[in-house]
Amino acid sequence: MEQPSGSPVRVCQFSPDSTCLVSGAADGTVVMWNAQSYKLYRCGSVKDGSLVACAFSPTGTLFVTGSSCGDLTLWDDKMRCLHSEKAHDLGITCCDFSSQPISDGEQTHFFRLASCGQDCQIKMWVVSFTHVSGFELKYKSTLSGHSAPVLACAFSHNGQMLVSGSVDKSVIVYDTNTENILYTLTQHTRYVTTCAFAPNILLLATGSMDKTVNIWQFDPEALCQGSTEDQPKQFIEDWSEDDVSAWLCAQGLEDLTGLFKMNNIDGRELLNLTKESLADDLKIESLGLRSKVLRKIEELRTKVKTLSSGVPDEFICPITRELMKEPVIASDGYSYEKEAMENWISKKKRTSPMTNLVLPSVVLIPNRTLKMAINRWLETHQK
Repeated sequence: MEQPSGSPVRVCQFSPDSTCLVSGAADGTVVMWNAQSYKLYRCGSVKDGSLVACAFSPTGTLFVTGSSCGDLTLWDDKMRCLHSEKAHDLGITCCDFSSQPISDGEQTHFFRLASCGQDCQIKMWVVSFTHVSGFELKYKSTLSGHSAPVLACAFSHNGQMLVSGSVDKSVIVYDTNTENILYTLTQHTRYVTTCAFAPNILLLATGSMDKTVNIWQFDPEALCQGSTEDQPKQFIEDWSEDDVSAWLCAQGLEDLTGLFKMNNIDGRELLNLTKESLADDLKIESLGLRSKVLRKIEELRTKVKTLSSGVPDEFICPITRELMKEPVIASDGYSYEKEAMENWISKKKRTSPMTNLVLPSVVLIPNRTLKMAINRWLETHQK
């Protein structure tokens, strides 16, 4: 099955009943295939950008595509374009439907949809269907918590939770009804690129550029309580002693919580701890344990430095870690400084700096939207 336009395929998705398959390409073309005969059914295309995300509604009557230019497009199962909307300023990275449709008991059916993007945001949408107006896509809310581009999002099987993974190395689990943060998970040491809930048990998997997959087991009782009291504040300097204790537990250092509380270690004190103070003041005798604590604290310091630099992470080139002047979009969907990416490719590196996968193409497309956003940010801060 070859994409009719001859463009590299970026995303594909089966319908819930497996009767059809949708594929989206780098040139914005979208194709629906018959999954039994492997024959092309219908074609369409979006106005701008590459197709980088796709998700079917739980009933299979419609699907959504997301583009590198930030547009969400709603299609029906006959490949008719129902609606298109600018969802994320700097490009969409992922989208997902909740598997549980909602009915108001009358003739209207609702589907929850989540999208995330390079603008560091997660947005919640409602897709509604009525016999009078047909399908509609409506913005509902924006979920906060991440300080860098969000690369992945996924609903739990029952639709009660939404998980997201980000360039800020964190994983956040939300309650979809209250939109409160249930958990903030910070064990990964590099970008979190993918996440998935198990279909019928309380397990979560997260994958990262740190070359690990983490598996998380949920406590049903804690979920029922829906408590967010143990979630540390976003600004580490403002952490209380209890926040530090919660952070220690999340790092697998729960045995140190009593020691840290006894010495009144809050967020500010935590960031100032040194090898000497851990040994002399806190009396942590184990060299391995001291090294582990210092390594985790150094990760926090790096996070503080990134947040306090003031430069949005999506404006930073992943290769040079400097503010981009001529951003370009590579065939992996990520943006880089033009010169840095050209040098990367010239050294015969045909793999993505972000994913380590082979680049389907070495063509670099100017990211004018991102360049305009950077220039606006520069003008504001120079004033």
